[in-house]
Amino acid sequence: MSMLNQFRLFADYNRLMNVRLYDAASRLSDSDLRRDRGAFFKSVLGTLNHILVGDIIWLKRFSGHPSSEKALGHVARLDRPGSLDAVLFDDLGALREERLKVDDVIVGWIHSLSEEDLKGSIAYESMAGVSYRKPFASLISHLFLHQVHHRGQVTTLLSQSCVDFGETDLIEIIPES
Repeated sequence: MSMLNQFRLFADYNRLMNVRLYDAASRLSDSDLRRDRGAFFKSVLGTLNHILVGDIIWLKRFSGHPSSEKALGHVARLDRPGSLDAVLFDDLGALREERLKVDDVIVGWIHSLSEEDLKGSIAYESMAGVSYRKPFASLISHLFLHQVHHRGQVTTLLSQSCVDFGETDLIEIIPES
């Protein structure tokens, strides 16, 4: 499978898992959503916000790549989060609406890329202002792996609240060969 096709699979998986994640999180009470459970971003709601924060930060960086300006226009117009623990939405419903929009943007963006687009690199600054130049494809991989990492944390938090997330394996959507 080509790198681009792998990214397309990841984008579809990402969107599916986020829908399921928000469905599961919606079974929690408001106080359970906000309860500090000792995770990196404290609560289920805090971690869901962080996942979106990370996506916005990276997608804004990617929007400067000539192949991505149009497809990432929605995210490029959003304000840059001020910190990694920013609470963009204090309400699960509003957070979910933006998550759905951003996931649609990610899927559309990945499907708009070509194999040639993946060969370059991009320059960006970290939140602390440190400059980097790294391979575009590797940074796209990071976008998806970052979500997987933190979704895993949320599924653990949900499990601690007796909410069964269900299937999380990518193999569920890998096409037969």
